[in-house]
Amino acid sequence: MKISGSYTVPIPRDEAYKLLQDPVILAKCMPGTDHLEKIGEDEYEMKMKMAIASFSGLFTGKVKIADAHPPDNFMLLVEGSGKVGFLKGSGLLNLTPQEGATEVKYEGDVQVGGTIAAVGQRLLESTSKMIIKKFFEKFAEAATQPTT
Repeated sequence: MKISGSYTVPIPRDEAYKLLQDPVILAKCMPGTDHLEKIGEDEYEMKMKMAIASFSGLFTGKVKIADAHPPDNFMLLVEGSGKVGFLKGSGLLNLTPQEGATEVKYEGDVQVGGTIAAVGQRLLESTSKMIIKKFFEKFAEAATQPTT
């Protein structure tokens, strides 16, 4: 399944790039994420609860940042599995400055298998779009809050 889109966040590109690789920020912003911990250079272990239609479950897996070109773009590689199936994906994030803000364009490919794949392509696409939208909404909010 192909995914693509863009979202504008209200912070400068250098800051957006840095925050998009911060495990604390990402854990707060990724819907259903229970755990995101650095396990190596640009590699994280994650645990995430996911629910699609009548299927739900805990996924464990890894997120890896690859082919990074700060502050322009980087590739995210994600893989996870759980009782209801597996997911594997890759996506390129391009960051473009926009008058005090940053447009984040994403383009990627996601594969799912197991029981969760039975829900159908259309439902998986709409759920993916909803998760990405929620992520960027929470990310924009977290990025503009003062740090303590």
